[in-house]
Amino acid sequence: MSEPSPTGKRKSDHIRINIEEDVRSGLSTGLERYSFVHQALPELDLNEIDLSLTLFGHTLPAPLFISSMTGGTPQAAEINRRLAQAAQELGIPIGVGSQRAALEDPSSRETYQLRDIAPDILIFANLGAVQLNYGFGIQECREVVDMVDANALILHLNPLQEALQPEGEIRFAGLTEKIGHICTALDVPVIVKEVGWGLSQKAAQALIEAGVSALDVAGAGGTSWSEVEMHRAKSDQQRALAASFINWGIPTAESIQRVREVAPDIPLFASGGLRTGIDIAKCIGLGATMGGLASPFLKAANHSAERTLEVMRRMIKEIQVTMFAAGASDLTSLAEITLRTTT
Repeated sequence: MSEPSPTGKRKSDHIRINIEEDVRSGLSTGLERYSFVHQALPELDLNEIDLSLTLFGHTLPAPLFISSMTGGTPQAAEINRRLAQAAQELGIPIGVGSQRAALEDPSSRETYQLRDIAPDILIFANLGAVQLNYGFGIQECREVVDMVDANALILHLNPLQEALQPEGEIRFAGLTEKIGHICTALDVPVIVKEVGWGLSQKAAQALIEAGVSALDVAGAGGTSWSEVEMHRAKSDQQRALAASFINWGIPTAESIQRVREVAPDIPLFASGGLRTGIDIAKCIGLGATMGGLASPFLKAANHSAERTLEVMRRMIKEIQVTMFAAGASDLTSLAEITLRTTT
């Protein structure tokens, strides 16, 4: 590969900071406020608990996916391939990181390409939605989908992160209409996600009316990209500005419930601070379809595909045991459970 583009350099910084620094939000996910009622007599066989679901016409073995993370650099390529290897082994979906770097620097495209080792799983392509205001359109969306032979396209929303970057792209006006055009013109489903500050009801309603096929709340409580940008800051002023937003965002548990009220019929992904299979089960109980994680998988994949696989298997087992102990035989039953709340 040639010398990385500015976007590629930023991606290298992001990987390093996420692995080496404490970049957690000052908020919690809110999931700690919810618990399942333990069923001492579940009337179930643990081995017959059904974790499967259907998404975009594909049957998945568990309600788990790898949230979009990275690409565009040699280190990212290795991480992505380890993630894909583990995902293929278990049959779970994976989202690649923003492919803007590959459009700017075609030599980096191979860092995103995973089909040779993950021929059977759902793969989600990824672009920043704001790029639609900076010259990208349906051609670029088709290009990134084709680049990774994707089953769907994620358009991510990150206004706060862009506002905190000296090089940030901050023209977010008029995006809803452009997202709607992509939804109409693209041949694969369009998923819209936040990157860690949550989706509000207002945003979700606008996106549903625009025609998106799925939403990912990506709520507050996990990695805070304002904290990541604080560590990237080149001046005390930039650092202080980014640090002031550590408590910003809609906690994941709240965002799930608010968005589900206005989006009763489409797949709703939960991400943002999930760390265990119990967290994923709680999200489904609150209205999500499935749960996604990034940071735990990034750190595992930085070591090996084997460690990544171990983490994924543990989480799937945690979902299964949670359902067993809560008396839910399948995901439909799990979604119907009323969770206990604590203050």
